[in-house]
Amino acid sequence: MKQIFRAALSAVAALCAVPTRAMDDSSKLDVFKAPTIPAMPRAIVGATVRADVTGDPKAMIAQLQSAHNEFKATMEANLGAKADDTVVNDKLGKINDTLSTIEASLNEHTAKLAAANLGGNGAAPALADPEYSTTFASFVREGGRNEEEKLKAAHRPGTPRAAMSEGSNTDGGYTTPIEWDRTITGRLKLISPIRQEATVQSISTAGFTKLFTDRAVGSGWLGETAARPATSTPQFTSLAFGLGEIYANAAASQQLLDDSEINIDSWLTGEIETEFARQEGIAHLSGDGTNKPFGILTYVTDAAQAARHPWGDIKVTNSGHATLFTTDGLVTAVYELPAMYEPNAKFFLNRSSLGAIRKLKDGQGNYIWQPTYVAGQPSTLIGRPVVDVPDMPNVGAGNIAALFGDMRETYLIVDRIGVRILRDPYTNKPYICFYVTKRTGGGVQNPDSMKAIKISV
Repeated sequence: MKQIFRAALSAVAALCAVPTRAMDDSSKLDVFKAPTIPAMPRAIVGATVRADVTGDPKAMIAQLQSAHNEFKATMEANLGAKADDTVVNDKLGKINDTLSTIEASLNEHTAKLAAANLGGNGAAPALADPEYSTTFASFVREGGRNEEEKLKAAHRPGTPRAAMSEGSNTDGGYTTPIEWDRTITGRLKLISPIRQEATVQSISTAGFTKLFTDRAVGSGWLGETAARPATSTPQFTSLAFGLGEIYANAAASQQLLDDSEINIDSWLTGEIETEFARQEGIAHLSGDGTNKPFGILTYVTDAAQAARHPWGDIKVTNSGHATLFTTDGLVTAVYELPAMYEPNAKFFLNRSSLGAIRKLKDGQGNYIWQPTYVAGQPSTLIGRPVVDVPDMPNVGAGNIAALFGDMRETYLIVDRIGVRILRDPYTNKPYICFYVTKRTGGGVQNPDSMKAIKISV
């Protein structure tokens, strides 16, 4: 039955499509796909390592260690090879893919466990209001004023109602149970890397403004009887964080909703989390602020409108090579970050860039990248955690291919109200469209706590 439903949903998707931002690289969607163990190469050319992911964390960790050892052995055996040696590069590339895929599978396994425990008591989130959720499921299938009135009646006084609104039309309205909002928001945090690492602020108004000071406090030394002239006083500047609206518009026929045995909650929650996380991931990195957040890359030196923050822009450190990362360039970025931000600092880059960095060594011949052997813990680069951000630019001349710093201190995400759902049976008969919206924004709150690494000499 689930296969029938998915096929029907795919068929009607074109009739009620969601405009989404075009993406140049389909691999950018990797981190946002539904939690399915990805297909992996059965064997590495000329290598003994296999990538047969079974879902067992212990087995995956053993495979990761074996692949890493194979990677190091291949590097050592081909030290004299030319940089453009096709056979060696192909072999290293496949081992890199294996390392990345096993690590991604480990993280995915941990994320699924965390998502299943959002309610804190086992395999499924606890319902804050079971009666309301049951009525909501009926509303999704059948609609109608009776169900809508039951929804209002089922919501008892005193229960939080962050994701509901009294406004509605004659056959549906903004009607989302509180546990839906909690679950979707929680799972978005798990699968969207920037949201997971940044500071998230919930607001109850149409916007959010943060005050900044220039810290210009005057002082000086003087004698016992010398005059005490007035000193300079700090000045305040405000910075507004605007909101944009992200939406999805999934559809299914009324007959399918009537007859299917599908779990509506699981279906719609899954659709929302995947699409919203994908859109948020793009916007938090490169959004231009027009109906969406300002992305962190737009605050980097030489980027568009980089001077919008009162404290200036995010400073750039060069990689040390015109087209590649270098160990010296990465070390320089680490030590240019102020020491106060070091405890929570991480590297942020995509899998392609990480593949290039895995070949780098320090002055003692040790690889600067080390895999993790603990499920849910990130790999490290020069001893600092690494976060896979699919939408980061690839390694290339002039690109900002990596960030290093404290993302929680650097980037602020602002959420308004929560997730809203409108059941629309009129627009595209005979299909029922589920119009889902979420208002959110974001921007840099402290540019000093992050460094950008540019591929440049």
